[in-house]
Amino acid sequence: MKLYRFSPIKNEKELLEAIKHTHFACFELCKKAFGKYLPVAGNMGIFCHYDEEYILLTKLREELTEQSDNFNQKYFRLHNPITIPAHEDVPETTYTYLYIRRPDQYRAQVGDVDFVLDDEKYIELKKSLQSGSQINGAKIFDRPDLDMIELSDPDCDALAYISTRAMTEKVRVKQ
Repeated sequence: MKLYRFSPIKNEKELLEAIKHTHFACFELCKKAFGKYLPVAGNMGIFCHYDEEYILLTKLREELTEQSDNFNQKYFRLHNPITIPAHEDVPETTYTYLYIRRPDQYRAQVGDVDFVLDDEKYIELKKSLQSGSQINGAKIFDRPDLDMIELSDPDCDALAYISTRAMTEKVRVKQ
């Protein structure tokens, strides 16, 4: 039995397939939680599951993205943004930043997407979760340095995060 749907990813075509899968899976998570789609921040993360895969995808990412002189850079701006056409009720979406995550035995997912809310709506959502509201698959992300809400589902091999625009820009640099 193959544990990971896409890993090990071996080339750009397979990377793009994983990106497309992650995109639609995250939009599904968002709709399950809120009954609608939220706007994306433009961040797409792909999770590696093997050391060799990470080395290969990091080299591929270097070809696809701009260099950074910030050694803490996590997400890199794509030379050519990746646009995924609308399908059924999922809107056309453009990703401008790519992150390749190191292998992590506790992250079997394919990848993640960041959604954004304006500051007031985000604070309202977070307060409702803190006060015990149950939102399908939503929980406050358990990292004090990142003010985000995580969306997950045991039947979905992707994760989604919701935060303010300022936070989605902050996560582009390692904390």
